[in-house]
Amino acid sequence: MGLTDLALKSASERFGSIRAKPPLVGPGQRIGLLGGSFNPPHAAHRLITHTALRRLQLDAVWWVVTPGNPLKSHDELAPLSERLQLCRAMAGADPRIKITSFESDLSSAYTAATLVFLTRRFPAVRFVWLMGADNLATFHKWQEWKGIAGSMPIAVVDRPHWRLKSMASQAAERFRDAYVPESMARKLPLLAAPAWTFLTGPLSELSSTAIRAARRCNH
Repeated sequence: MGLTDLALKSASERFGSIRAKPPLVGPGQRIGLLGGSFNPPHAAHRLITHTALRRLQLDAVWWVVTPGNPLKSHDELAPLSERLQLCRAMAGADPRIKITSFESDLSSAYTAATLVFLTRRFPAVRFVWLMGADNLATFHKWQEWKGIAGSMPIAVVDRPHWRLKSMASQAAERFRDAYVPESMARKLPLLAAPAWTFLTGPLSELSSTAIRAARRCNH
């Protein structure tokens, strides 16, 4: 274990305080984690969620709304309370979609630290990290990306125009031997990490970046 890994584990004990309140979950449940700024949330988030629920046979998907993505500018970032309200409206009445902002009570905004916190808080839960294919293409730029892949299984959901780029990415090449065929996706939550699969299904052209750009053009 590297020094960074040790630092993350030590930090998880410090910031894994009672203040951080993830949704209720029971031992053995299969939970998908869809993290992001959701700035704003849109129908593609819901589509990715429903694809994961169905194909991975998950009990629930948590939308982990971050205070701010460390890799993105915060110039156009809406307040967390506003984004949470929009997420609840977008998720609708589906009880399997849980909107949570517990990351705001952690002292690190990095995904690696969040996953350390969750796996230590809920060691008997079957977590799966969910990401769009566009994120897999740049996954190697995330802090501790190899550690993330080693902490829990990952399901990559197809996004328009990103399939080939993502499957040829540095991360996909690095973990090629851990790839799980899509036909076996329902077993992914039960597998030890590293393990990942690529889910195909209905696509949506929507993106938060495009929505914000359209808003700028209309003002």
